[in-house]
Amino acid sequence: MNILVCDDDKEIVDAIEIYLKNEGYNILKSYSGLEAIEMIKYNEVHLIIMDIMMPEMDGIRATSKIREIKNIPVIMLSAKSEETDIVFGLNMGADDYITKPFNPLELLARVKSQLRRYTTLGGAGEVERSNCYKTGSLFMDDERKIVTVDGESVKLTPVEYKILLLLTKNKGKVFSIDEIYQEVWNEPSFNPENTVAVHIRRIREKIEIDPKNPRYLKVVWGVGYKVEDL
Repeated sequence: MNILVCDDDKEIVDAIEIYLKNEGYNILKSYSGLEAIEMIKYNEVHLIIMDIMMPEMDGIRATSKIREIKNIPVIMLSAKSEETDIVFGLNMGADDYITKPFNPLELLARVKSQLRRYTTLGGAGEVERSNCYKTGSLFMDDERKIVTVDGESVKLTPVEYKILLLLTKNKGKVFSIDEIYQEVWNEPSFNPENTVAVHIRRIREKIEIDPKNPRYLKVVWGVGYKVEDL
């Protein structure tokens, strides 16, 4: 599980990192609300610990912006003198709060509680349903024919969908161009290189941040294609 810790006090960020790393969590760090928003655009994040008072953009405004694009649980950090801000922060979309100085055991308990709710009610828990497949932030629900990346819906043609489903269901496995063609078009392949390559390029344009440097749909030169097991 990836937890983003955002506070302009680097000592607090480092301390939280130590507490949570000891529990097996992976920690991402940012030091302003603006930086936190950028971090979640390019990383899979399961929980955010967000300070209220920060320069450039405070935690309340950052949480409001994050809520426009992501449904990630947010725990707000605050000083005891900021009780009015806590209420405002909860109204703007925060899920919980903890006051400084905090007890590491209390912080850990709140983190586990929010992650448990997140995985039970949605987010990472979605992959527990049958006919659902996930790698990194790429999620496919074959029952409802839904594809999302970072929670954002992706529109694929029927052929593009079939190719991506084949590779995602078998993430990590390399399929040759002939195998992809035969599985998707359900007929013997005859010089299928250009046909498959065009569809792969279009899929990448829809699911990758940088199609020329793909995170998910990889080429294995001289062999074929695979969806990375992330």
